[in-house]
Amino acid sequence: MNEQGKKLDSDKPRFSLIPQGTLQPVVRVLEFGAKKYSENNWRNVENARTRYFDAAHRHIDAYWHGEKKDLETGESHLAHAICCLMFLLALESDKKLPEICNHVWQEATAAGDGHRTFLCSKCPAKKAVPFGEKMGVL
Repeated sequence: MNEQGKKLDSDKPRFSLIPQGTLQPVVRVLEFGAKKYSENNWRNVENARTRYFDAAHRHIDAYWHGEKKDLETGESHLAHAICCLMFLLALESDKKLPEICNHVWQEATAAGDGHRTFLCSKCPAKKAVPFGEKMGVL
């Protein structure tokens, strides 16, 4: 008589719920980044919270406007956005994310560049506004 085997995993994560074929493009983006910058370089990016949030939205916006593939990698913009969001999630769980910067802008215009350049005195953020245009909310 054969006895039924047991596997006590009913309360464990079900990775089989991840839609098939969705992880490969994400891994390819991560591999591209590891080769371009170095493995886990994303953990040391200055002002990571704001920068990865912005990058995720740029990729989502490009996708939303019909650009399916990132020009540099040839991978889906959505895979890039997922990577950015994964970085934020990992950094948050590691408690390595600083608070989002409430920028303190100071003008640092260089002669002849055609723009008014503003630098944040609290983080590495930079904003350029063409001369003659309203600055709007910085």
